[in-house]
Amino acid sequence: MLVNVIAAKCIGIEAVPVTVEVDITQGIGIHLVGMADVAVKESLLRTVTALQALGFHIPGRKIVINLAPADMHKNGGGYDLPISLGIIAASRQKELTGLGKYLIMGELGLDSSVREVQGGLLFADLAASKGMSGCILPLRSAMEATECTSLSIFGVRSLEDVLRILEEREDCSDLLVWNTPLYKELSSTRVKSVAQRKGEVMDFSEIIGQEGAKRGAEIAAAGGHNLIMVGPPGSGKSSLAKAIAGILPPMSTDESTVTSRIYSVCGMKRAGTGLVRERPFRAPHYSASLPAIIGGGAGQDIRPGEVTLSHNGVLFLDEYGQMPKSVLEALRGPMEDRKVVISRLRSKIEYPASFMLVAASNPCPCGYYGEGDRCRCTPGQRQAYLSKLSGPVMDRIDIQLWLHPVPHKKLVSRTKGESSAEVAARVSKARTIQAERFVSEGIFTNAEMGNRQLEKYCHLDLECSKVMEAMMDSLGLSARAYSRILKVARTIADLSGGRDIVPADLLEAAGYRFLDRQDALGG
Repeated sequence: MLVNVIAAKCIGIEAVPVTVEVDITQGIGIHLVGMADVAVKESLLRTVTALQALGFHIPGRKIVINLAPADMHKNGGGYDLPISLGIIAASRQKELTGLGKYLIMGELGLDSSVREVQGGLLFADLAASKGMSGCILPLRSAMEATECTSLSIFGVRSLEDVLRILEEREDCSDLLVWNTPLYKELSSTRVKSVAQRKGEVMDFSEIIGQEGAKRGAEIAAAGGHNLIMVGPPGSGKSSLAKAIAGILPPMSTDESTVTSRIYSVCGMKRAGTGLVRERPFRAPHYSASLPAIIGGGAGQDIRPGEVTLSHNGVLFLDEYGQMPKSVLEALRGPMEDRKVVISRLRSKIEYPASFMLVAASNPCPCGYYGEGDRCRCTPGQRQAYLSKLSGPVMDRIDIQLWLHPVPHKKLVSRTKGESSAEVAARVSKARTIQAERFVSEGIFTNAEMGNRQLEKYCHLDLECSKVMEAMMDSLGLSARAYSRILKVARTIADLSGGRDIVPADLLEAAGYRFLDRQDALGG
């Protein structure tokens, strides 16, 4: 008897259907075909043991299990559950009348318990697009799909729970994810955990001095612009970077959906229910490898890197000058294209990577260039230290800040400035203006504008054109730097509520590009 069970596989941040075909005929042995990797082939022993733990017998006939389509590589333990159900139904040990209604994924334990799998949210979206009744997923994985209210999302803990649902002999509403004790527990603690995380983020009022740098950080947050801070140790670079997380506005539903899909496919969305609402803040160590930052993997199992995990959020790179040059140069593509394409011999995966880069670096090996006579480095050493910040990389960083140590008088007086809440209100207002502006453009912030949007939304009058032309000549800026200045000026105008860009906006925006000057580091 031939039985089909609908499962799925994640490719990038999309799920594609996989049909698990189980047929029992004359002969002997269990045969698994369909380009399954070692983990899937090992599932046969797990599945047989789990079935026997519940009193099912393995037919002494030939069992052929095909994972279709056969030309697509299958990996992971998520096919345990559909394979076991296929064997039960094909051997007619249970009448599973609801088998074709649901997308089913889950890893089996030897005691027939069901363990979580990656991609729960993607599987639910696929089931909805295919017009299925719902999904049967491990309880923790099902928590990711709680906002898919158009489907019946069942969260199960064991194979017995799955059989209850598929036999359709009794009411199984207690297994719907919204009715489980775990969902109620996580829902009640979610508000507390969000408040706790906000309390852990540094407030702008706790950073003494650095008013100019705070202004630059506010502009960067308002427009999603890339930012680099150069300064000696103790000048507040890391503190300011961490405080930026507290002034970013909440994600829109569209942004939350994409970010949640990324974390779902990585198996990193396990602490709560529904979509990810807080913007990611990723801070990898400067020794991180190229695949860790950009993404990589073997065959079709290509995993997203930090640039994708920080999508719609912040990628903070401390000690930027210490990072391998190959990694820094590899960031050029994602910073410009807002996506990353990872190619292998037999596969190519595209991941979104629209992040806000926040970098921090010392100006020289000793860290004290520009602070009186404290620096002991030669001009050549300073240039070599920051040579990794090549022209093309700097062109893609919109705002460049030089931080000096806070005067002792300010530190002692502890005069506090604006709080993060006050700054966040202005940032949120500017982001709202941008959301309305780009409602039909498929982007969210000024930093994402392309040439077409620049022409449409950053028009310069005669006076502004003359100012811009003079700055380009005096600073020797590239065409890319020109567009970056326009984007930052557009954000400055949004913060002030201006309809058009004025000369003062252009002058302030150009003031944030000191590293474009050849003598910026005493070269």
